[in-house]
Amino acid sequence: MKVVLDADLAGLYGVLTKRLNEAVKRNPTRFPVVFSFILTEDEVENLRSQFATSSSQGDSVLRSQFATLKTDGRGKHRKYLPRVFTEHGALMAANVLRSERAVQMSLYLVRAFIEMRDAILANSGILRRLSEIDRRLIEHDSVLRELVERLQVLLDAPPVEEPAPPKIGFHQGNR
Repeated sequence: MKVVLDADLAGLYGVLTKRLNEAVKRNPTRFPVVFSFILTEDEVENLRSQFATSSSQGDSVLRSQFATLKTDGRGKHRKYLPRVFTEHGALMAANVLRSERAVQMSLYLVRAFIEMRDAILANSGILRRLSEIDRRLIEHDSVLRELVERLQVLLDAPPVEEPAPPKIGFHQGNR
């Protein structure tokens, strides 16, 4: 599952990790398990081992993410297991936080969804037409298969029987 750590999301929205988690706790109905959940100790350890064995490419990014697992992003060790947010949870977090940056992100996302809806509605005619073309192609495909099957009988020539070689010796019919 693709998720973002609470410390990374808090940094994105310009709030402390503690404040983000407090907002989530104050609004539990807005954050079902499919939006946000707390990692288990095994999952955290698995992430740590993945970061420790990563390739050299992107190591600085991975080191900073690994640091957020062990600390709260400011160098202090975490008291609690990290919370992670799915895509929908990250959007919901923007709505419950009061930082200026979170408000701007929330507005940006609402505008983006409105534009997406308008684009989809504008293209619905095109999508209907493509669906009709697809349906006709499927019909034509089945008709062409049937036609090829019927013509194949005519195209396949009957096997040519070679005449039997003449028999050597005295046989009736040999002169």
